[in-house]
Amino acid sequence: MNYLEALNWRYSVKKFDGKKISSEKLNNILEAGRLSVSSLGLQPYHLLVVGNDETIQKLIPAFYNPSQISTCSHLIALVTKTHINKEYVDNYFGHIINERGVTLEQLSAFRNNINLFLENYTQKELESWSEKQSYIVLGSLIMASAEEEIDTCPMEGFKADILEDVLKIDKEHEKIAVVLALGYRAEDDIFQNFKKVRKPADKFIKFL
Repeated sequence: MNYLEALNWRYSVKKFDGKKISSEKLNNILEAGRLSVSSLGLQPYHLLVVGNDETIQKLIPAFYNPSQISTCSHLIALVTKTHINKEYVDNYFGHIINERGVTLEQLSAFRNNINLFLENYTQKELESWSEKQSYIVLGSLIMASAEEEIDTCPMEGFKADILEDVLKIDKEHEKIAVVLALGYRAEDDIFQNFKKVRKPADKFIKFL
């Protein structure tokens, strides 16, 4: 499938068939998330991938609609930072230096820009920014999954305290923004037979 065919093929699955997806396909999808667009390259998030059936069972009570969780192959939790401190930025620049073979002095203007950005945002604003960044990753994961012919369902409807307790999230410094269930659509999921409904192009796009 090309990417438009993949987007037409995909839908938010309501029930999976329980079959496990291959490690190769899963790793391709996760790599697409790793390579996703990130403002300033800071990537104020990380992914938790749950494929263990026992852990998935423990997560079911956290969801208001458990049908996807109880039948999926894997669950990806997008965990965002609620605080971005000097140590995190220092580590980021250390990684750039190692990867690109440059010096910290050569990166000084970029470092100053990041410092200015962080100083001009409140903690709440930075938390919101981190969450928005994670949704860009979510889009990349969904698109890559469709290209791999892996079904998905993104979910925000969950009880964060249960989810974060089971996944041992550091609640002082991070939170779960959204989760993505992956697997293969069940034959009796009637939603796969519904025609995709989106705004017509002339209502969605305006050329100036």
